[in-house]
Amino acid sequence: MTTKLSQNNEGITSWRKALFNVMADLIRHLDYKKYPIFQHMKTEPFQIAFIGGGINSAIGEVHKAASQMDGHFELVAGAFSTHAETNSETARTWGVAVDRTYGNYRDLLQAEKGKLDAVVVLAPTDYHKDIVIDALRAGFPVICEKSLATSVAEGEAIAKAVTETKGFFCTTYNYTGYPMVRELKQFIADGKLGKIQQVQVEMPQEGFMRLGAHNEPPKPQAWRLKDTVIPKISLDLGSHLHNMIYFLTGERPERIVADQATFGLFPQIVDNVGALAQYTNNVRAQIWFSKTALGNRNGLRIRVYGSEGSAEWFQLEPETLKTCDLRGNVSLRDRTGDVKIANQQRYNRFKAGHPAGFIEAFANYYKDIADCLKQYFETGSFTSQYVCGIRTSLEGLSMMQAAARSAQSNKWENV
Repeated sequence: MTTKLSQNNEGITSWRKALFNVMADLIRHLDYKKYPIFQHMKTEPFQIAFIGGGINSAIGEVHKAASQMDGHFELVAGAFSTHAETNSETARTWGVAVDRTYGNYRDLLQAEKGKLDAVVVLAPTDYHKDIVIDALRAGFPVICEKSLATSVAEGEAIAKAVTETKGFFCTTYNYTGYPMVRELKQFIADGKLGKIQQVQVEMPQEGFMRLGAHNEPPKPQAWRLKDTVIPKISLDLGSHLHNMIYFLTGERPERIVADQATFGLFPQIVDNVGALAQYTNNVRAQIWFSKTALGNRNGLRIRVYGSEGSAEWFQLEPETLKTCDLRGNVSLRDRTGDVKIANQQRYNRFKAGHPAGFIEAFANYYKDIADCLKQYFETGSFTSQYVCGIRTSLEGLSMMQAAARSAQSNKWENV
């Protein structure tokens, strides 16, 4: 009797295991968009693929490290480079399986449908439009390296695809991930500076002029040496500054007057831009970005002036926020001081005095993207005070294109 009962139990157990395996296999291959009831089952780490961003690129390693630093994403597939050797070497170095490494992005989109939570577009800006639109239409959430595209027309085409597909789209502007930049945003929102009057932002670099250790000239990537309707420097640096002003103040550009110049070793491209801009609520902005400012590696600096005080943040000293009040009292704040944002646990992977830097700021931004993806999978949309969506991305293109028009017309231009 006991033997028969034991045999029956073993049979039931085997049957249950078989049924469980079948159901698990079905769930793994479900197209979640067709069955919204299952969307909540998507859990971290989110499975992502890179399009572009091979190990020879400027940004691939940064995105790889930042996306996985806090366990929110896992890189499982990629079309990292159009050069087969670089593509394969990147996959080997990063532990991506051979059968999930693709020679071109279209093969990736076809083979990985239903297997990924998002694709990260790290190809040169010139190729963003086609890749992003194809990915959205294939049903993939898209995380796109700035800048959105090379022109307003391309940006509008992407925006149209986002609307038509109801897809997830964001761009990465990692400087807004620095804890003390977020502290400054909160400081302004709390009215500590009074009414915002002026913003000064600058991003001087030297990469198009500085010689190497043996006096060799710089060798930028080829795509950076071809200007179109918007100079590449404006896409590369200017878009960051537009994003930073909006991020901090919530104001949007209305008019701009700009000067463009060429000072460096590449006469075919613009390498220095200065501009004045008028924003909503009568806020004025002074903007400078350059790739020929010798002595500046990446001198991103932000100054905000209001009716009750001022504040300054410098990227080379990222842990400190300098403020000044109406009586001239100057204060320095860091993660240990009188702060609301920067002392949160998520910004303190290690205690203050051990500076967090560029990649940590990027990881903070990827955490926000993960939160947005979760919202999107559960509700079909997302909102965020930190993540840059399609509207602000497109506005940045509009501002930079207006700046290019102004440099030609020598007049103020509407954004």
